[in-house]
Amino acid sequence: MGTFLGFVVTMTLLFCMAQGEVLYYDFVVKETPVEMLCETNRTVLTVNGLFPGPEIRAHKGDTIYINVTNIGPYGVTIHWHGVRQIRYPWSDGPEYVTQCPIPTNSSFLQKIILTEEEGTLWWHAHSDWTRATIHGPIIILPVNGTNYPYKFYEQHTIVISEWYARDTKNIIDEALATGGDPDLSVAYTINGQPGDSYSCSNDSTYNLTVVQGKTYLLRIIHSGLNEEMFFGIAEHNITVVGMDGAYLKPLNTEYLMITPGQTMDVLVTTNQTPGRYYMIFSPFVDTTAPSNQNVTRGIFQYAGTYNQSQTPVLPELPGFTNKSDAGNFTIRLRSLNSAEHPSTIPTNITRNITITVSVNQQPCPANQTCNGPDGSMHSASLNNISFSAPSISILQAYYNNLQGVYNKTFPDTPPFVFDYTGNVSALGEAANVSTEVLMINHNEEVEIRFQGTNLGAAENHPMHLHGYSFYVVGMGDGNFSDSYVSQYNTIDPPYINTVGLPKNGWTAIRFKADNPGVWFMHCHLERHASWGMDTVLVVKDGPNDDQKLLPPPNDVPPCS
Repeated sequence: MGTFLGFVVTMTLLFCMAQGEVLYYDFVVKETPVEMLCETNRTVLTVNGLFPGPEIRAHKGDTIYINVTNIGPYGVTIHWHGVRQIRYPWSDGPEYVTQCPIPTNSSFLQKIILTEEEGTLWWHAHSDWTRATIHGPIIILPVNGTNYPYKFYEQHTIVISEWYARDTKNIIDEALATGGDPDLSVAYTINGQPGDSYSCSNDSTYNLTVVQGKTYLLRIIHSGLNEEMFFGIAEHNITVVGMDGAYLKPLNTEYLMITPGQTMDVLVTTNQTPGRYYMIFSPFVDTTAPSNQNVTRGIFQYAGTYNQSQTPVLPELPGFTNKSDAGNFTIRLRSLNSAEHPSTIPTNITRNITITVSVNQQPCPANQTCNGPDGSMHSASLNNISFSAPSISILQAYYNNLQGVYNKTFPDTPPFVFDYTGNVSALGEAANVSTEVLMINHNEEVEIRFQGTNLGAAENHPMHLHGYSFYVVGMGDGNFSDSYVSQYNTIDPPYINTVGLPKNGWTAIRFKADNPGVWFMHCHLERHASWGMDTVLVVKDGPNDDQKLLPPPNDVPPCS
């Protein structure tokens, strides 16, 4: 009887999802004056004049049309981070992977197809480094008639971002031309406000007023470009209940560690003496590469009568370089795996792929001065291939069977084996620069093992896969061994779209390749992605009509 009732509930939910609403939004990309820190004459690219950008709010199973009009000075693209876009990569957004940039004074009607996602996701520019100021929340509510698996009084969205002193497109263009390090950000912001620890910023601090004795849902989005972050609220524990648009078993903790690209839903109960408490984002720095080691502060402020001029209480967060606390948080995350939100972990793996993740150096071209280590150029790679984007989109080339745009030869294993996390000083650090894609058959059950290496400046790498969420079945330090497979979590691993590969460690993910299309996979540290720590998965069509790539819209941006 229970099985039958479960079947009825599942079919009812699927019917509701299929009957979801159709929503419409207008996005206008434009230059907007912004006063930040001590700057008064600065303009940045925004959507609809907002930083962060406008919130998209929908229910699970809805379809959203967003008309993106670009009146900025150069082409841009928009990505809907964590939305699977079933059979429809045409609106996924990464430039020269699924589309060419939307030209100035042009529009592109993007179709966002929500299916299994529920919780907090986000959208952002996916061209150059323009996502520094072009990003915003996607809030996906449960299907009408269903409930959250937890209770709360109010919900608030918190977006952590990085602020740069110069135009970010110019920053990365110059860095790629010289081979040197890009500029660091000069501040972090909470909902566009840097907080009271920076100059000229006492009146630019995010305040969240709360009522004593209530539980609040905070939707935390890490939109920053290059730094992972610890987060905590003074004298308040937080309970993590969701991540990347899927539910987790409640995890009670004093702090969290979140990487660029990730979202987390957390509950906070206001059970302290009414007062003012700092909530702080502090960077987690596990590399010798340059980093911004500032913090940003917001205020978690109780309503009521008390001395509101008092200095807020500071939280105790792990130190900047505390790899142990960062790892201990991450490995405790578990999928909810309930009757209403079951986990379906692939167990019959038909494709095993191992990918080394490395920071490299390329020789300086003749007759040029380069600013990378020892006069070289910074580079990065997956399986020793540094990705080079073509001049037209790979999706259009694949769909139209155009030749010479990419190669189908990305390897399933590293091109040579070495002690990946040991002393690599005797090894050359150059990678092959090319446009390689990884071909995957429809419905293959895939395991990818990311293996960090000690080449270049080793550090955590938040790896993001478009078109899919995946189960993180294993993670550890050092070199992967086949003996670790028996220790995998195949019961309730987290189901996410962006995972932190530990510095000089490994991570194993699993997914079923049931979504045909062209899907970008890359490190979500923008400097690494810009240097070539990317590849593309091409998932082939299945035999049935409902397993095939949908045709393109009529207004796909042209590739000039």
